[in-house]
Amino acid sequence: MKLEPLYLITAKCDYCETSFHTSRVRHSLKKAHFTDTDFYMRYKGVNPDYYVVTVCPNCGYAFTENFSKGLAPVIRTSFELKVVKNWTGHDYGGERNWDDALHTYQLALLSAQIKNEKDRVVAGLLHHIAWLYRDAGNKKQEERFLEHALDSYVRVYELEGISVDNARLMYLMGELNRRLGRYNEAVRWFSRVINDKNIIDAAMIRASRDQWKVTREDMLAAQIELPEEMKNEAKKHG
Repeated sequence: MKLEPLYLITAKCDYCETSFHTSRVRHSLKKAHFTDTDFYMRYKGVNPDYYVVTVCPNCGYAFTENFSKGLAPVIRTSFELKVVKNWTGHDYGGERNWDDALHTYQLALLSAQIKNEKDRVVAGLLHHIAWLYRDAGNKKQEERFLEHALDSYVRVYELEGISVDNARLMYLMGELNRRLGRYNEAVRWFSRVINDKNIIDAAMIRASRDQWKVTREDMLAAQIELPEEMKNEAKKHG
C-alpha cells in the first residue's frame, strides 16, 4: 500500500480556540534535490513549504511554529477588526496548490504584523513568499519580497548585534543583496563573514567565499567597477 505524502494533525487557534485539522508532509517523503544559494530547498513531488502555515478555518488566524503563543487583548481587538470581520471562512486543511500556499503566507504575514511578531519571523514569511514567486517565474514580485525580507533581516542583525550565531544571517544578507543587484553591499557582507576571526562556521565561510566570487563575476559582466575591498580580496584569495 502506497503511503500518502500528507497526514493530518490537530491544531488549536490562539484567537478563537477552535480545534481543527491541517495537513503536513511526511518527513520520510520529503525529497529535496537542490538548494538555492539563499537556502530555498527544491523538492521533488509535494512541496513541504506549501504546508508550513496553519490557518484557522473559523476566524482566519494564520501562524507557523515560530509564532509566539497567545494574543494580548489589544491585539485581539485589532485582529478582529482587520481579519475576523472580513473572514468569509476557508478551510486550508487539505491539499494545497500554489495559490493556496501564497494565500496562507499572506494571511500569516498579516497575523504576524498585527501581533508585532519578531522581525526574524516576519523576514522568514517574506522570504518564503519570494520563493513562491520564484517558483512561478515572477521575477518582479520575487525581487519585491526579497527586498522586504532583506530589510527585516537587517533589523534582526541590528537588534541581535554581532555574534557567532549570525554567520548564516550575514551570509544571507550578502546573498539577497547580490540577487537584488546591490553588489557593493553583497561584497561587504560576504567579506565580513570571511574575515571575522570570531566566526567559526566553516560552511558559511565557504559559502561566502563562493558567492563573493560569483558577485565579482556579476560585477565584471555588468561592467561595474570593483570596490577596493574586492580588489584587495581578489589579490589575497587569488
